[in-house]
Amino acid sequence: MDIRQLKYFVEVAKQKSFTRASTTLLVSQPSISKMIKSLEEELGVVLLDRNERKVVLTDAGAMVFEQAQTILQMMEQLTLSVDELVHMKRGRVKMGLMPTVGSLLFPHTIARFRKEYPDIEMQMVEHKAKQLQHQVEQGELDVAVTVHPVDEALFETVPLLSEELVAIADNEHWLVERESVRLAELKNESFILFSEEFVLHDVVRQACAQAGFEPKVAYVSQLWDLVGEMVATQLGIALVPRSMVRRLNQRSIQAVTISEPHIDWKLVLIYRRDRYLSYAARAFIRYAEANWSIRDQL
Repeated sequence: MDIRQLKYFVEVAKQKSFTRASTTLLVSQPSISKMIKSLEEELGVVLLDRNERKVVLTDAGAMVFEQAQTILQMMEQLTLSVDELVHMKRGRVKMGLMPTVGSLLFPHTIARFRKEYPDIEMQMVEHKAKQLQHQVEQGELDVAVTVHPVDEALFETVPLLSEELVAIADNEHWLVERESVRLAELKNESFILFSEEFVLHDVVRQACAQAGFEPKVAYVSQLWDLVGEMVATQLGIALVPRSMVRRLNQRSIQAVTISEPHIDWKLVLIYRRDRYLSYAARAFIRYAEANWSIRDQL
């Protein structure tokens, strides 16, 4: 069995397309098809259903896909381990950040890390918190900055930031006359929520349930700025981390402290407990633990 067979098969399965896999791998489509066909013949099973518009895994294909991912990750880890022995203090960190939050909080930390470790390459992607957790779980990322809670049986966590959620409202809303408000007092308000891909969506809904009501949802968005604009135009209120308020339209909205319950919004750096970490990833985790300072970021 050739490792390329597994690599090509896994990529076709992920992309659900020979054409897209060919583009990603920079290998001709006939070569990929031939390699996967030889793998099927060697195993004596059909791995891919090619009759649909999208390529679909067969039952046997799904089992091989899961095992093949593990094998490829082990091969990558072996390569990284050898590379560390030959090139100490070199390597790369595959890191995930949440949009807006990452750009607000992490540039200074990353810049200082690069100065101390100039031979370590930082590869960064942006996704929502839940997707980042999935990518770390699958080994696609070494580390990610996401929102607590996470599965602590699966992930090690490095606390980065803990702050309160506040209510934001337009300048003419009754809330702006208050220094603080109990969440239960907002039960009749319309809420602008972030979409379900955001951990913040779950945090707000759970807090409202704790306060004894189900929020009336006026709109759901994936964009921080759009949430702020909708609040400013009196479509509803929203709950956001205090540090994010200054990124919104401050001339048209104001933030009010929630006195009860206190709702924490916690940023953590996560990595898999049971997976090998490269020298570069370990160095970055140590650096974040020792040097993270929220005062430098805000």
